[in-house]
Amino acid sequence: MKKVILLIFTICLFACSAYAQLKKAGFKDLSFMAGNWTLKHEWGDMEEIWGKPMGDNMVSTFRCVKDGKVVFYEFMVIEQTDSIPVLKLRHFNKGSIGWEDKNKPYLMPAKSVNKNEVVFESLDKAVIITYKRISALKMDCILDEKGKDGKWKKDVFAYTLRR
Repeated sequence: MKKVILLIFTICLFACSAYAQLKKAGFKDLSFMAGNWTLKHEWGDMEEIWGKPMGDNMVSTFRCVKDGKVVFYEFMVIEQTDSIPVLKLRHFNKGSIGWEDKNKPYLMPAKSVNKNEVVFESLDKAVIITYKRISALKMDCILDEKGKDGKWKKDVFAYTLRR
């Protein structure tokens, strides 16, 4: 019985320490994302520009262009809440026609923040976006999406820092 109680206590201690570490994490820990990132992808030429942390936020614009025509845009912000950074995302078609309701951006609280890596997870747990700085000039954006069939699909966007 003592072993079971000790095991439960150890698990709780580990979980609380992991939560406390995430709780202390702020958007300044995400400064590794700042820069003008580009790649050529089957969807088209992509550019994602992240500004440096300022105040309690970071901002980003994204565009995907194929054969000289826009495929879609994104506007993203990371805002620091009382406890964790939250990614707020909006998609747009050509003409700045929004996908999401004007009062409901796509919300993705940070699930984990480590050196040169952050994992955001949607509220419905169907989308996970990981930003991982690989080197001085490389950063991966990994998109994991749960399909309607319940299967997960992974896309890796291997960005290069534009100088």
